[in-house]
Amino acid sequence: MVRVRFAPSPTGSLHIGGARSALFNWLFAKSEGGHFILRIEDTDRERSTPESEADILDGLTWLGITWDEFYRQSDRMGIYREYLKKLVDDGKAYYCFCSKEDLEAERQSMSANGLPPKYSGRCRTLSKEEVAKRLDAGRDHVIRFRVPEKEIAFRDIVRGSVKFDAALMGDIIIAKNLDEPLYNFAVVIDDALMAITHVIRGEEHLSNTPKQILLAEALGMEVPQFAHLPLILNSDRTKMSKRMSDVALHDYRAKGYLPEAIVNFIAFLGWHPREDKDVMSADELIKEFDLKRVQKAGAVFNVEKLDWLNSHYLGKLAPDALTKAAAMFVPESWHLTPAIMETVRNRIKKLSELPDLVRFYFELPDYDTDLLRWKDMPLTQVALNLEGVKTVLDKTDEADYKRDVLEKRLAPLAPEGNRGEMFWPLRVALSGAKTSPGPFEIMEALGKKESINRVEAATIRARKAS
Repeated sequence: MVRVRFAPSPTGSLHIGGARSALFNWLFAKSEGGHFILRIEDTDRERSTPESEADILDGLTWLGITWDEFYRQSDRMGIYREYLKKLVDDGKAYYCFCSKEDLEAERQSMSANGLPPKYSGRCRTLSKEEVAKRLDAGRDHVIRFRVPEKEIAFRDIVRGSVKFDAALMGDIIIAKNLDEPLYNFAVVIDDALMAITHVIRGEEHLSNTPKQILLAEALGMEVPQFAHLPLILNSDRTKMSKRMSDVALHDYRAKGYLPEAIVNFIAFLGWHPREDKDVMSADELIKEFDLKRVQKAGAVFNVEKLDWLNSHYLGKLAPDALTKAAAMFVPESWHLTPAIMETVRNRIKKLSELPDLVRFYFELPDYDTDLLRWKDMPLTQVALNLEGVKTVLDKTDEADYKRDVLEKRLAPLAPEGNRGEMFWPLRVALSGAKTSPGPFEIMEALGKKESINRVEAATIRARKAS
């Protein structure tokens, strides 16, 4: 059975790259009838926080990514200690007492001589008695893995054949001590004991892979298959980074992107379906997902594409669902209704734009009276036209304040071939804006009383200014 994992460190917010890794693992597991495991890698005690873990769990849940098993590395420290001790006892790992100053001097010396900087191995040959003496004395130390000098070759599902020369690595640090394992060690133990079959992760982890393969081999553990996803790039093809880009998933959520749009969008960051299409639901993605269709080249993060997808999914929401989703983005005192939302449904790319689009329903702006004019028509004519509109509105029952009914009753008032003379002043009277939804949509949303009040106020304004 396929078993995959998403293993974030709770040292910051869930970012877009992490969300994509989680999604690809989840899609692969679902498409293969396998299991998706969430593993919180919180061995970094100083930087890991409950808040970051909560952000990760909340973000995945919001995206609809569910897990079959859940683990925290901090709950598994005894397991890591057992395997660390085994490596040390078997002579495959050893205690290193070199100071930071000693290591820096080594690096500088190697660089000066044109050699790749790596640990010299000076503590490799310390006797057991000397090691015990230094440990008893409380000397600072780490645990290093004896890296065999050989070539490591593996086949990456995305990148094909990959080779590394382990002789260039030097002996790597795998733990600060028996109770503080580091990433490259703990991840190997967990992947083996959790029977992970495929490790699907970002390209930035490629350099860790040979270290993890060597550790698994040293412990006699099964080595999973690897698939390294392409980098996510900005529109200028620079690497997406926390310093230069909005990368946290909650930033996009706060801007009013729907989870369906985010899932659809990030699924296409480095993967593409068999057919040329842009819109795919989670169920459709599961049915079609194939790691062999993941590209090697960097995936460009196109905000315009994301906006287009979000607009598409907003347009598909049922009126009540759209209204509920939108309510979180406007002041509590604004009572959004499905009728109001229908007037702007096709005008919004993300819900954070909503306040500016619907503000006039709740706070009519103090607009320039000249805005009521259609081209060069005099304000006296504007007032007369609005008075004619008010007469019809007064005679229309509240239940008939529907866009199609209102248009049918008001259309005869407009001069033939020049609807602007009647409906431009009406639309401005209702919205106070140069651009807005149409007057019939607005009146349906406002209702009879408020529509008439605004038309009356505009009529008075035009009379006074004429």
